[in-house]
Amino acid sequence: MNAKPLAGKTALITGAGRNIGRAIALMLADAGAAVAVHVRGSVDDGRAVVEEITAAGGRSLLVQADITDRPAVDAMVAQVAAQFGGLEILVNNAATRLEAPFPELTYADWRGAFEASVDGAFHCTQAAWPWLAKAGGSVINLGGLTAHIGAAERAHVTAAKAALVGFTRGLAHEGAPVGVTINCVVPGMIATVRGGGSSKPQARHQGTPHNLLARRGAPDDIASAVLWLVGPGGQYTTGQTIHVNGGAYLGS
Repeated sequence: MNAKPLAGKTALITGAGRNIGRAIALMLADAGAAVAVHVRGSVDDGRAVVEEITAAGGRSLLVQADITDRPAVDAMVAQVAAQFGGLEILVNNAATRLEAPFPELTYADWRGAFEASVDGAFHCTQAAWPWLAKAGGSVINLGGLTAHIGAAERAHVTAAKAALVGFTRGLAHEGAPVGVTINCVVPGMIATVRGGGSSKPQARHQGTPHNLLARRGAPDDIASAVLWLVGPGGQYTTGQTIHVNGGAYLGS
């Protein structure tokens, strides 16, 4: 087995300053990819990830952009491609965690969930498409378990994450002729650290890890699935929604 299956490839991971995004960045870098670590505002977190990658002998770049701003996304992708000579892997991980009871949910909050998850994925994927098509690359969209089972106070987030499944399926048809695979990885209950000083209460839908394994997963569990899909073993898999949740979702 090739110890560096992603050697010679470049990956851009959005929202990579902490938690699942960070784990994906570190694991893809360990597999040999040059990794662009995207953040919107948490520059210190992103810089720490870059430093960890470079300290281990890898290649990494910190990029900062609002992924709902198309010119900013275009500039970010151009910067990554110029730095590393291309872009073969895109991981659309950035999202919002805001919760609110539906009667109190504002339209701005509703649109914000779609802008972060769906619009951001659209902008990043379309901006990266010429590079992905040239290389026969891979796109991974990070979904959400609640989009499949529902959750209180997350109508906006579940709707946005469900839209990512449709985006994945539709785009897979267009990616196939140019050798680009598109898949959606859906995390279950993952042990993560909430931003903003960790004084925020735990998300309501994460109160108890109801799954067959009776425990939370780790960010590396999600990163491992992403690594397989973008590596040599996942090149016959496209348009799929892969659940990584300890058996929490056993849909047909």
